[in-house]
Amino acid sequence: MKLNVLVLKRAVLCVLAGLAICVVAPILLGREFPPSVPPPEPVDFHMPAVHRLANGLRIVLVERHNLPIVRLYAIVKVGAEADPSELPGTATMVAGLLPEGAKHRSAYQIARAIDQAGGSIDTGAGWDESYVNVSVLADHKELAFDLLGDLLIHPDFARKEIRRLREQTLSALDVVDQDPSYVADVVLRRILFAGTPYAHPEDGTRKSIENVTREDLLNFHAKYYVPSRTILAVVGDITEPEGLSLATKFLGNWRNGPDQPVHPQLEPRPLHSREVVVVDKPDAVQTEIRVANLGIARSSPDYFALSVANQVLGGPAANRLFDVLRTEHGLVYGASSDLDCYSSLGAWVAKTSTRSAETVKATQMVLDEIARLRDRPVRQWELQNAQDYLVGHEALRFDSASQVANQILEMMLYHLPADYWNQFPQKIRALSAADVLAMTRKYLDPDDAVIVLVGNVSAFKSGLKKLGTVRVIPIADVSRAFPAPQKGTADRPAPGR
Repeated sequence: MKLNVLVLKRAVLCVLAGLAICVVAPILLGREFPPSVPPPEPVDFHMPAVHRLANGLRIVLVERHNLPIVRLYAIVKVGAEADPSELPGTATMVAGLLPEGAKHRSAYQIARAIDQAGGSIDTGAGWDESYVNVSVLADHKELAFDLLGDLLIHPDFARKEIRRLREQTLSALDVVDQDPSYVADVVLRRILFAGTPYAHPEDGTRKSIENVTREDLLNFHAKYYVPSRTILAVVGDITEPEGLSLATKFLGNWRNGPDQPVHPQLEPRPLHSREVVVVDKPDAVQTEIRVANLGIARSSPDYFALSVANQVLGGPAANRLFDVLRTEHGLVYGASSDLDCYSSLGAWVAKTSTRSAETVKATQMVLDEIARLRDRPVRQWELQNAQDYLVGHEALRFDSASQVANQILEMMLYHLPADYWNQFPQKIRALSAADVLAMTRKYLDPDDAVIVLVGNVSAFKSGLKKLGTVRVIPIADVSRAFPAPQKGTADRPAPGR
């Protein structure tokens, strides 16, 4: 009897051990060998018809009748790159004031009307575009077009609303001007894009926000907010004829002014050697690190190969910067790189932050990874992983009607071909390690990089000479070190390079 019990116990233990192996082993193995998954279904995207009103306004309609919602996405093909050189932040202020009062409605009436329609309004400005988005329940679709037309065509720019937004913006700048991450990005832009319309902070500076007048805002709006620069995407529970009819009713009488160029397309100053700028913030316990090279325009054919290279270096999911800086050495919490592309130029930026004492070590590791990416081909499994991620992620760009609209607007803004996204997987899959290497050698060079460090320079000053010739700027002097041109002068490269 005792023997049978002992045998039974041993049998149970064996079964449990087997179950543990079955459960735990795949988990352990999965850390090194993730499960295989089938390839994603290809995106079958068909560009909707583009309708053009007599005034030049272009309209695309995406019918989606599964929810009783209508969304209007309007972009004006002008953004912070069109700011007057002495008044950075103008485009952002103009866009921010659009819902704060119009010819036919006060700010309160606009807010009340959109609330009663169960909707929302969102406005803003980026680089290359400003936008107005209006969403409502489908029963109020006519109101949506009415509001959109009022905001785009007849903004009031009431003086009290300008004062309110000015005060809010200045308060926000007081905060972010002490934020190491924000300062690092602003200084990097000032240096990398010097001599171009992309060199200033898009939110403006304290001086420019204090100096901008109602007349400046009115002039910017009259100059650039015209139907020939505007694209409207209509999405949701609405038919194409109905959308075109409402757009014509509320936007068809919008008139163009004289054609105004945004800016002369100035070239960035060529980089002939590494430039290192340290912004000294004595109370900082960490250092924000940026390492950048000039990049490409969004429409460049090199975008595909550089997207793969960026994914390997510091893109979402696994990447080299994170593996080296975080996993192997524990110097940072996160590390990434961005491929920022605009209408005429771009940047490739590696970014991270680390404790002050490890600043130079972490920066040198970033430079070493950039050098490795341009000196040797990526490994085949890295290439495969990057391609899988980019192709698999493509479907998420079209996950909803709103995302479809955003992709359509991006294609039209940057003059991408109508079959761009249908061809995207093939172009990414066709790339070889040699193709990627050719692009990294063309655009990445740690010896010509711009390096910006924001932190307590006394904690790492002794090692800075390893990085090259260094310029140190107290954080309080950043705006004086990179002044905007005075009113009436042309854009010019900043001195002292």
